[in-house]
Amino acid sequence: MKKDFTVRELDRIIEMAWEDRTPFEAIEFQFGISEQDTIEIMRREMKPSSFRMWRKRVQGRSTKHAKLRSDDTNRFKSSRQRNISGNKITKR
Repeated sequence: MKKDFTVRELDRIIEMAWEDRTPFEAIEFQFGISEQDTIEIMRREMKPSSFRMWRKRVQGRSTKHAKLRSDDTNRFKSSRQRNISGNKITKR
């Protein structure tokens, strides 16, 4: 991994990776890092036991991989959630 992230960006990457319904492709689109880079960040930033728990839960989970999702799994978006485009939050 070549990019240096701010603390805020790292927190957001970890938050997105921790969420079950956020695919790795969304993290790649927003931050330009691969699934393997995301895993490395999680390994480095989390306690070992938390990382193992997360890794066990995420491994093979269809909702974390856009290609494994079924066609009827739509993306949930709250009406109060702001639009995010290319890592920039837009105003309503």
